Amino acid sequence: MKMTDLLAKKRDGLPLSTEEINYMIQGYTDGSIPDYQMSAMCMAILLRGMDEREVLDLTMAMVHSGEVLDLSPIAGIKADKHSTGGVGDKTSLVLCPMVAACGLKIAKMSGRGLGHTGGTIDKLESFPGFTTELTEEQFFENVNRHGIALMGQTADLAPADKKLYALRDVTGTVPSIPLIVSSIMSKKLASGADVIVLDVKCGDGSFMKTPEAAEELARNLTRIGRLAGRRCAAIITDMDQPLGTAVGNALEVREAISVLSGEDPDGDLMRLCLALGSCMLTEAGFAASREEAEQLLRDAVSSGRALDKLAEMVRAQGGDDAAVYHPELLPQASVTCEVPSLQAGTVSRIHAEAVGLVSMGLGGGRAKKEDRINPAVGVVLHKKLGDVVQEGESLATIYAASEASAAEAVEKLRRCYEFSSGPVERPPFIRKIL
Repeated sequence: MKMTDLLAKKRDGLPLSTEEINYMIQGYTDGSIPDYQMSAMCMAILLRGMDEREVLDLTMAMVHSGEVLDLSPIAGIKADKHSTGGVGDKTSLVLCPMVAACGLKIAKMSGRGLGHTGGTIDKLESFPGFTTELTEEQFFENVNRHGIALMGQTADLAPADKKLYALRDVTGTVPSIPLIVSSIMSKKLASGADVIVLDVKCGDGSFMKTPEAAEELARNLTRIGRLAGRRCAAIITDMDQPLGTAVGNALEVREAISVLSGEDPDGDLMRLCLALGSCMLTEAGFAASREEAEQLLRDAVSSGRALDKLAEMVRAQGGDDAAVYHPELLPQASVTCEVPSLQAGTVSRIHAEAVGLVSMGLGGGRAKKEDRINPAVGVVLHKKLGDVVQEGESLATIYAASEASAAEAVEKLRRCYEFSSGPVERPPFIRKIL
């Protein structure tokens, strides 16, 4: 078998066999197939596509390119969640404790963020001492004992994806649906959960800019998950403005704590967690309907069990759980300032991606993998789509490490807002459940 023959087949729009896909992924993982040939294949896949069988074969070849986590030492059904990423996305911090408080085991692999803000691990490291550097045995023990644990992704998990992802990023092939699906699902399948729920973002602050593109991705993700024998669901949600109000690591943790404390029962963050959590509980057989599942989740919050579960997880992973009940103990920025509006009107648009870049510029995210995150900095929005603003009223609060960076962020954040003289209709937040 030769890679040149496989390239010619895909160039001409012909499907690759299971054996050919396995050969290609194994060869690229062990280095016998060079970057330049795999780059050509990624471009051919982008232009010619793959059928459902090919995508499943590609996903499974990537799953088996390295370690596959065996969660059988954990009793009961295990659930995991994946988000395609957005601005202010602190969903896991709220969702996972809520679901675990309902009795469903959460065994989650998480990563660090590259871009607007940190990933789930970076956010949780706002708790002093918290670590996700767990051995498999510690991970299993924590899930069995506490019903929840979050572990950093190991280097041996789907190594083909790590190599391919880096290659796609520099060859213009990131938008390929087959490559996106195999990348996401190979990691989730290798992580071993029985139930996988996917939050597919749609809009300015997300990778999928249109509802049609988001739905195509969501349908492909769930189909591959089910073909691989997992219980799988997806929700398409709006990302034309940041999720919730906080963008920045410790600030997002504070917002997550407030939602788990029941302080914002009808906000977009709580509604998203209820929708995702309801899918998890129904797919796992813990509830007969989404309505029943939602009530279980709301009861977990109102009773305080969900907040206690977050504290339990933080404590079990070496963190100071006192900050769960006293968020003022979380890292604090040395400089804060307001962003007064220069005009009156109704907020008609918030450039979500640009808000994320403001936070990154303050030190809340990474432009490069080696960049260090400042957990204390970021932005808290006071006005969102459809809100009426008076001239001089604060649009947001900036949390910064210096006066100079704060002043620069104020000017940039003002440019993230657009205004209308009349009422503005808020778009539906949850677009579709698949």
